[in-house]
Amino acid sequence: MTPTAEQLAIIEAATSTEDNLQISALAGAAKTSTLVLIAEALASTTILCLAFNKKIATEMQERLPTNCTAMTLNSLGHRIWAQTIGKRLVLNTKKTYELVSAAIEALPPKDEKNHAYETMADIMRMVDSAKTAGYVPDGHFPNTKPLMGDDEIYAWFDDEPTDTQWDIIRSVAIESIARGLRGEIDFNDQILLPAIFPVTMPVYPLILVDEAQDLSALNHRILRKLVKKRLIAVGDECQAIYGFRGAHEDSMRLLQETFSTRRLFLSISFRCPIAVVEAARWRAPMMKYPDWAKPGSVTSLPKWTADSIPDDAAIICRNNAPLFRTALRLLKAGRYPQIIGNDVGKALLKILRKFGPLSTPQESVLVSIQNWKQEKLAKTRSPGSIHDQAECLTLFAEQGKDLGDAIAYAEHIFNSQGPILLMTGHKSKGLEFPDVFILDQQLLRLEDGGQDRNVKYVMQTRAKNSLTYIETEGWQG
Repeated sequence: MTPTAEQLAIIEAATSTEDNLQISALAGAAKTSTLVLIAEALASTTILCLAFNKKIATEMQERLPTNCTAMTLNSLGHRIWAQTIGKRLVLNTKKTYELVSAAIEALPPKDEKNHAYETMADIMRMVDSAKTAGYVPDGHFPNTKPLMGDDEIYAWFDDEPTDTQWDIIRSVAIESIARGLRGEIDFNDQILLPAIFPVTMPVYPLILVDEAQDLSALNHRILRKLVKKRLIAVGDECQAIYGFRGAHEDSMRLLQETFSTRRLFLSISFRCPIAVVEAARWRAPMMKYPDWAKPGSVTSLPKWTADSIPDDAAIICRNNAPLFRTALRLLKAGRYPQIIGNDVGKALLKILRKFGPLSTPQESVLVSIQNWKQEKLAKTRSPGSIHDQAECLTLFAEQGKDLGDAIAYAEHIFNSQGPILLMTGHKSKGLEFPDVFILDQQLLRLEDGGQDRNVKYVMQTRAKNSLTYIETEGWQG
């Protein structure tokens, strides 16, 4: 492909200046191809390319020239920490589970121990999220520079921990760091430990960063230690949607402030047709399409059936419950869907199994769901996800006479493998489809000032041919 004027300007800036660069690359704007062009133009420079996940790092390494090393921040952190403590590291993916289990076992009263086991999944989630937030318990490890101490992390949790949970979280955090110093780590430690402890960073003349909008505060801390000479970062502010899992809410701006970056743009989407580009300009006014772009279409279907959805299409929604309802409808109509992302399914099945034996009647299951929801809402700071989970659980419970039927229906949906793909907006990022159906767009809270505006933009820009809006209430099956 002949480089565009924007790509040529980026290559010119990369080769004729020593400026730190920040490339704002809109959806489908050939950012990876541009990184390859930069690397090829700087063939005599040793370059470290940091990718968002292992899959992307592998793909980048295959495309980049030999002067480049592509890896994730986790892989880099692993190497740095091993060199820092001078030991071969043991990666224990069950580290949090083992530490939390041991802490619960050490609780004295039986009732307190039993309740802690009932909320063990919540405790583990809080321990892991504390790590990603850069937490170190007050009064421990004085040679560290944490991002959060006790008061900050306590206020940061989505759910306010009980006194017992808080004691476990603190004790596990202390023991986890101590074990990390002895060489036992998990994936979160690969980022946390090099970020908070004094370490010696490798020196690269140039650091390339992909998906810069998704960097966490800890990632930014590592970059400040790592970048000795030059940084080129590429990302899309409009695709910053991972704040819920620790990404910095304004990562691109922070990079610009920290490294005094010069800003350049990739505004031509080679993925989306004309109609979709025009529809996405509400969020990305600079977005353009090439001269050869297809017209495409953006439409609404007030009424729709299973036959309205072609094979290889994607149905994308903000919430899970409408997707699961649609999956059931498609299955009953003889079409086979596939839910993308099984982490939600595993969590829902785990909750269902806590409601009693398989023979528990439907009425009792529905009561248990309501009790579970009220208990969760009483202590959460993020009620939206609780309402969505409760709606999913209720949907499954309504499909049969007892809990066994509810679990069977849920497993049937989660195990279905078909040509119609269903996913949330967050799961759709990085993917593309010929035809995209956005389900129940009214669920997007565009007026709240959060990241839902970006989620909608991501959903829209997955479409290569057509974009269609549908609603759960419009089903005519």
